[in-house]
Amino acid sequence: MQKIRITILQGAFLPVPALRGGAIEKAWDALGQCFADAGHKVTHISRKCNGLPEEEKIGDVRHLRVQGFDGVKNSFLLKLLETFYVLRAKKLLPPADILITHAFWAPLLFNKEKFGKMYVHVGRYPKGQLRFYKKASRFQVPTKAIFEAVKKEIPERSKEISVLPYPINWKVEKSGNYLERSSTLLFLGRIHPEKGVTELIKAFKNIPLNIRKEWKLIIRGPWRFEQGGGGESYLSQVKDEAKECGSVIEILEPTFSVAELRKSLEAAKLFVYPSSADKGETFGLAVLEAMSCGCVPIVSSLECFQDLVADQKNGYVFNHRSNIAVQLLSSKLEDAIQSQENNIRFSNECFKMAKEYEAERLARKYIQDFKVLLDLKPLDIHS
Repeated sequence: MQKIRITILQGAFLPVPALRGGAIEKAWDALGQCFADAGHKVTHISRKCNGLPEEEKIGDVRHLRVQGFDGVKNSFLLKLLETFYVLRAKKLLPPADILITHAFWAPLLFNKEKFGKMYVHVGRYPKGQLRFYKKASRFQVPTKAIFEAVKKEIPERSKEISVLPYPINWKVEKSGNYLERSSTLLFLGRIHPEKGVTELIKAFKNIPLNIRKEWKLIIRGPWRFEQGGGGESYLSQVKDEAKECGSVIEILEPTFSVAELRKSLEAAKLFVYPSSADKGETFGLAVLEAMSCGCVPIVSSLECFQDLVADQKNGYVFNHRSNIAVQLLSSKLEDAIQSQENNIRFSNECFKMAKEYEAERLARKYIQDFKVLLDLKPLDIHS
């Protein structure tokens, strides 16, 4: 077997393991472990914080950590801070065949192929920067929606774009009886205006009491600015909106424990993710994780969710762009609450879908893409 030397360079603001959350950090941590388990040499570079050592080995992956920063709201300052982080990380980069990175400045500041062929992960909608990434050998995107956005920005390089999704970092195993789950609508994600949290509460309150009388809404996730949340003022808005419902709506502090998150998803019947971030959401890992636990999703009509959720086949979709979006969401919630037989079927379909996203399965596809890149053989990965 050809052993590939792989370096993964994360961004400046979140650690690996994902002790502060982060879909990209969780995904590459899981993939890195799978690459190493398959016999490849993996070095993972990320932010040093939360008491994590500068160097350690987790499984067969060598972790190196560099001083980074807490996130800030000012996008110019955010990019400036990452510059310092990337320059520090550059000093630690080992010789490699493949360098995976989503750090904004790496494709501009690193020498072409000195640290491996540059495999640029595009985990956000591009904003014009990709045309300057001349040193990149591959642009990897998690969904077809991002593929189209990248292709629009660099049409002459469309053959260099790979569509490879994020993985689930646990085994998908069906267990228990759906009807034995608690009558819970669960939101797990950043508590931020773009996630539609206050709209979700309004929609829940709009459901007639006789329909939702046995149901509870639980909202849990990071709310602090540095963790990607909307801050204390937005959290106060959310709590004020929920106040009149008492214990029927619970707003909980975040947890980044995989075991605790999975336990919550396995116990709830419905998972609601009403995001309105048309240019913010790029995949929907939280939705996929819910589906992997048999928790039936109710999502907005964002393009990135279309790869995962089909209305009335494995979940529910509402039009978040409508001027009556809250009413439409409320109608979907009401429908889902009253459709237990359908939900049993949807839950089974969710398990089947999620099985295809297990980290070990997806890691093999990434390795195939690396080999194609190293062998310089043309392959249309997105077809």
